[in-house]
Amino acid sequence: MIEILLILIVSFVAMLLLNVPIAITIAMSSFLAILAAGLDPNYQVAFDMADGVGRIGLLPIPFFILSGILMGRGGIASRLIDLAKSIIAWFPGGLALVNTVTCMIFGALSGSAVAAVSSIGGFMVPEMEKEGYDKDFSVAVTSTAATTGLLIPPSNIMIIYAVASGVTVEAMFMAGIIPGLLVGLCIMTVCIITALKKGYKAGEFVGFKTIAQSFRKAFMSLLLIVIVIGGILGGIFTATEASAVAVAYSFFLAVIFYKNVKLKDLPEIFLQAGKTTSIVMLMIGASSAMSTILTLENIPQMISQFLMQVSDNPIIILLIINITLLLVGTFMDMTPALLIFTPIFLPVVSSDLIGMHPVHFGIMMIANLCIGLCTPPVGSCLFVGCGVGKTSISKVSKPMLPFFLAMVFALLLTTYIPAFSMWLPEILGLTN
Repeated sequence: MIEILLILIVSFVAMLLLNVPIAITIAMSSFLAILAAGLDPNYQVAFDMADGVGRIGLLPIPFFILSGILMGRGGIASRLIDLAKSIIAWFPGGLALVNTVTCMIFGALSGSAVAAVSSIGGFMVPEMEKEGYDKDFSVAVTSTAATTGLLIPPSNIMIIYAVASGVTVEAMFMAGIIPGLLVGLCIMTVCIITALKKGYKAGEFVGFKTIAQSFRKAFMSLLLIVIVIGGILGGIFTATEASAVAVAYSFFLAVIFYKNVKLKDLPEIFLQAGKTTSIVMLMIGASSAMSTILTLENIPQMISQFLMQVSDNPIIILLIINITLLLVGTFMDMTPALLIFTPIFLPVVSSDLIGMHPVHFGIMMIANLCIGLCTPPVGSCLFVGCGVGKTSISKVSKPMLPFFLAMVFALLLTTYIPAFSMWLPEILGLTN
């Protein structure tokens, strides 16, 4: 068992160091480990990958991806920015707060943190720099705030966790709302403190008439969240049907209502959605193969026993799990990290010693791995943010540190105070 685990880890790390794509790295290291275990790796890996992507619960993902691309191309970002400006630009660090709130809303609408960084950052980083904000600070704000959209529904990563853990998508969607807002609030607190310290000027209050006008322009975009979440909770449609409704509504907004997307643009959009979906599904399939070899070698049970021997204090065990996931998030994408480590850590936290609900653990995992999107060497949001802001990771690292600490603080609150995650699902009867 130890030899097989060493083969899995060494081959995985070696291919990562050689910059092999993460999905291929996971699949090939699983192939080698399965071969060492005496099984037929050709059959087993192929079977696991096909079984992994063939789960009915994953069906909403391509629809939400397509919906997110349509929203991103449909002129939604500028309307959300105008709305946020009219409401909060007059606070200390007003434009930084506008950036944060807009990233939160757009990230939730699009379901993509990277899309939020590129769409919102492309406008807000130059705008903040023009108003006297430090460019590296602006990039740090955008890169961290965009990750909140993965906690605020609808979110593809929540769907993936729901399939991996057996909980309902509806419960995950409701559980993520308060933690997502909590992370956003912590980021906004850093923005205000930094603005007061550095003397960034605030805008002027524009009046309720202007706020009403901005809200009216953005109303149709914001309605998507209401339609999707309201429809699911009201029993009007399932999560899969909601994803199809999101595509239809996004198409209506982008092509017919706002007219920012032309019919001739649709083939390119469909191709982009197909490419993104294929990447996600390939990582899901590869991770399923790795999960198989981990299960065959009883790795989850071994890690569970090890953690129990280290400490019998639930606070310490959860802290160790969080530190492990923080380290994993620095070099592994969210999807494979979630699929690989959910079956390892879920039995530990669900044990009688800790008694954490799987929905609560899922939100803790996602909040944790979101931080990895902002840290090198694999932090996709950080890389995109630096590209948009035309700066380097080394320059952004210092202003990023307070935001990193704020996100860790929000993670600890989410971990140790179950009510943040469980209150909404429980009052709605989604945790039974």
